[in-house]
Amino acid sequence: MKKLESTITNMVLVLTGVAIIMGGVLAWVNHITSGPIDDQKKLALENGIKTVMQSDNVAVTKADTIRQKDAKGKEQTFIVYNNDKGAAVQSSTMGFGGELKVLVGFNNDGTILGYTILEHQETPGLGAKADQWFQKGQPGDIIGKSPSNGLTVSKDGGKVDAITASTITSRAFLLAVSNAYNAYKLGVKN
Repeated sequence: MKKLESTITNMVLVLTGVAIIMGGVLAWVNHITSGPIDDQKKLALENGIKTVMQSDNVAVTKADTIRQKDAKGKEQTFIVYNNDKGAAVQSSTMGFGGELKVLVGFNNDGTILGYTILEHQETPGLGAKADQWFQKGQPGDIIGKSPSNGLTVSKDGGKVDAITASTITSRAFLLAVSNAYNAYKLGVKN
């Protein structure tokens, strides 16, 4: 078999052929894995709702998508999962490392039952501590509180202790919870 001559045309054709084949392989792998990934996200959401509502027996009666503007005028989207115990609200905001997505459970009075972090890009060992820092009995405990007047860190005059060396993440987390509460109030009215 004769070796292909090293010309610019041959190199471009070979590289184009390899790119097309690899693009096809990647598209096929994406197609094959998209179903199981969606199933895992759905299961994580179901488990998250049970966690934040503090009950294994929670049935979502209605899911509402609510759009509202934040303090800076940027439109945000919230998903409110209404149930017989209150509602679980999915909220997100920008943290130190990127988007911070939380799921917060509220009882029918608007008191926080629980929360879970769905996604984050915060610094491991610092901002990533938000998944435990604000839980019941922890330094920044927000469980059982009502965010009706907003939740802020003590450094900003509030009553919630920020994560040590991670005030930006703490502010972002509390903003996401406060925004979730505002969406919850709108979702209850619908």
